[in-house]
Amino acid sequence: MDLGLKDKVAVVTGGSSGIGLATVRLLLGEGTKVAFCARDAVRLEAVAADLAAEFGDGAVLARAASVLDKDAMAGFADEVASTFGGTDILVTNAGQGRMSTFAETDDAAWNEELELKFFSQIHPIRAFQPMLSDSDCGAIVGINSLLAYQPEPYMVCTSAARAGVQNLLKSLANELAPKIRVNSILLGVIHSGQWERRFAARADKSQSREEFFASQPAAQKAALGRFGQPEEAAAAIAFLASPAASYVTGARLEVSGGVSRFV
Repeated sequence: MDLGLKDKVAVVTGGSSGIGLATVRLLLGEGTKVAFCARDAVRLEAVAADLAAEFGDGAVLARAASVLDKDAMAGFADEVASTFGGTDILVTNAGQGRMSTFAETDDAAWNEELELKFFSQIHPIRAFQPMLSDSDCGAIVGINSLLAYQPEPYMVCTSAARAGVQNLLKSLANELAPKIRVNSILLGVIHSGQWERRFAARADKSQSREEFFASQPAAQKAALGRFGQPEEAAAAIAFLASPAASYVTGARLEVSGGVSRFV
């Protein structure tokens, strides 16, 4: 199936590892020009060099920038405009989970988590909105979590923030239409840095890494009985971002292995 991504321009935040990097690679493979950012400049440069060697220098733009810095996002948008001439797709992927109960989360942690979850969406969307509006296929895909609808007791702060982000993305699907489509991905048990952090914070420190990762899909009641891979999430992201999904907006697509219990 041709997704219609050839010669489009995509921007991916948090694109140097995990799902973000898998998305960058998939889009480049589809013939898309891709700009991506991340905070770790050393890792970013190494990843960019590998991608440029595989897909060509002219297809890749990488810049070290924080999504929480609105000026950095504005500068990133200017560079994308001068390099590629515009933007058709924005994938807002930056973010992480905070493991804590309500009792363990102080005001500073609440403020930090809410700022990260909301402004990792707000700053990139504001920066790239004009170019997306000028595109004939402008699309935003916000990467979110099933926690938005199905909170976990040890991730109270992140779950609440995720729910707010989902409301924001749904609101933007209406406000930015018809120029820009806005959809979201709800992640479940995808192998990522978040699960590595959960392993580090596991209650039973005698549990090996292999035992922990083997047990988690069942513990999370994943119907498919395994972890998803970043490439599987990237495939869903690419579809929603593509002209093949031209009549889809305001939608949420679960990539969870069947973890959700809500209808």
